[in-house]
Amino acid sequence: MKSDVYYSDLRTGFNNSLLDKLERLITRAGIGNIDFDGKFVAVKIHFGEPGNLAFLRPNWAKVVCDKIKELGGRPFLTDCNTLYVGGRKNALDHIDAAYTNGFTPLSTGVHVIIADGLKGTDEEEVPVEGGRYVKTAKIGRAVMDADVFISLNHFKGHESTGFGGALKNIGMGCGSRAGKMEMHTMGKPVADKDLCIGCGRCGRICAHGAPSFDEKGKCSIDADKCVGCGRCIGVCPKDAIEPTNYNSNDELNCRMMEYAKAVVQNRPAFHISIAVDISPNCDCHNENDMPIVPNVGMFASFDPVALDQACADMVNRQQMNAGSALSEASEHTHDHFRDIHPDTNWKQGLEYAERIGLGTREYNLVKVN
Repeated sequence: MKSDVYYSDLRTGFNNSLLDKLERLITRAGIGNIDFDGKFVAVKIHFGEPGNLAFLRPNWAKVVCDKIKELGGRPFLTDCNTLYVGGRKNALDHIDAAYTNGFTPLSTGVHVIIADGLKGTDEEEVPVEGGRYVKTAKIGRAVMDADVFISLNHFKGHESTGFGGALKNIGMGCGSRAGKMEMHTMGKPVADKDLCIGCGRCGRICAHGAPSFDEKGKCSIDADKCVGCGRCIGVCPKDAIEPTNYNSNDELNCRMMEYAKAVVQNRPAFHISIAVDISPNCDCHNENDMPIVPNVGMFASFDPVALDQACADMVNRQQMNAGSALSEASEHTHDHFRDIHPDTNWKQGLEYAERIGLGTREYNLVKVN
């Protein structure tokens, strides 16, 4: 059976702002059918890497959070720390980045909670129903503590998964640092002795005795003892420990879909995608290239698979922007995401998501004025 995906374009008139249209969109899409009364509500959003200007502005988040509060819920904005080195690898830097990009309680009316804690190690192990690649997903604890889950994502291109939409915002975004490592790689971490300062934190957090230290206190990791949990990566203050042996993009997609299922299974969830400033790469970059196509619109659905499929279809129907990275691609096949990132296969990710019961790729597009 097809899922309903609600869509609104970006045309406005006097006394009819885009924020008004977003409120009408999520209301028509049925967000009010969720019982929010007194419930804690995790609103998962990407706060934007410092230097990036393509991320969703906090104005969008305020509309969603105001609606949830109107319906009796207690929303908070959340994300998990990054695996890579950057401006959001621990909770303090992450909150600084969120505030720098405008996501303060004064602008959104709600608090920011980094779901996997100070060092990215505060996680809950969640069984994945029917998981093939992941049996237990490592999800940021605050995400799992919430009674209701709402995803609010910026739909754009992505260099590993083709595009980043609702499912990537949920799966990759809600994984703890160890969870992100599990999705990205099957290898064991290694330590760079040139960066290691001999603090010993990795040894104290490891439950398996994998880190050892030479006469200068420099770390080495015994791959036979290491189980690949990634907690040492989270606690290293100098980013001297890093993962190895990265998975193929196809396996990354599958693991990410299983993580997304762990987040949304067995509780109310609702999903919103804003397809504007459609940059070729992720908002995790500390820069953003010009949009590859014109702005498209806003979408909402209870089905994240149908939502991603509808957004991808709509973007692929757009003409490419002159001078963008897409216009400089070596070939143009009307699949903009494969054209700009030929080594990715976004369709495979959605096919797998459908197979494991996350939703359906078949949808009815319902226009909301």
